[in-house]
Amino acid sequence: MKSIGNALNATSLVSSKLASKKALSLFASPRKGRYNTDQKQIIESAFFEEIAYENFEIATYRWVGHNKTVLLAHGWESNASRWAYILKDLKDQDYNIIALDAPAHGRSGGKQFNAVLYSEFINVVAKKFKPEILIGHSVGGMASVFSTYLNEIPSIKKLILLGAPAHFTGVFSRYKTMMGFNKRVSNGLDKIVLERFGRPVSYFSTANFLESIQAKGLIIHDKKDRIIPFEDGQLLANRYKNSEFVVTSGFGHGLKDVSLTPKIIGFIND
Repeated sequence: MKSIGNALNATSLVSSKLASKKALSLFASPRKGRYNTDQKQIIESAFFEEIAYENFEIATYRWVGHNKTVLLAHGWESNASRWAYILKDLKDQDYNIIALDAPAHGRSGGKQFNAVLYSEFINVVAKKFKPEILIGHSVGGMASVFSTYLNEIPSIKKLILLGAPAHFTGVFSRYKTMMGFNKRVSNGLDKIVLERFGRPVSYFSTANFLESIQAKGLIIHDKKDRIIPFEDGQLLANRYKNSEFVVTSGFGHGLKDVSLTPKIIGFIND
């Protein structure tokens, strides 16, 4: 990663705009997330449907139930199969379960990913299936908040965030540090975001958006999360007044421990 960062730093001496564009493309290009053979088996039992959105096809998976409708949004370099650890318990509750693949992930269209586009995918799927519950892991949690804040989705009554980042600034900053970008590239990245989305990087704040969300929330974050700092979870809980904060230790970023399932189901049923 550092060698790639050094190469882009060198490129920035000639053209900071070109270097920044390449840096953003690298940031937005998942290296994995398409289905392998084992993961395909997990979703085989679901009803598969593609939903058209602009120039994309959104892949959705539905396990039909007669109880509340639950929408599942996975995180970076993952896909709908990541929910395998909790699917049986959700089915046992007879929930109507919907999962989607993010842009450039799973079977969904696109070659690049960003949380704003993912939030639009979530909005399209939510408008179609009208879930009462929205569960998002990692950047899927961030995109879920973006979608709930930026769109009117009246069906959503409860929001569950698993290891979600508190703000895009932190995510972007960690990427810049990991790559060792110089100021030319770093500032160029911020400029491109402003030009492309009409807002500065600081605007895209999960924590800030949560302040005005009325849906009841459950936030789960692990103290030893190495991907999204525990402080992000604390900030989300602080800003999201209508929420409960569950702290774990040793489950990591994935939070796939079955001991959390009763808490999640209890929150949904409450």
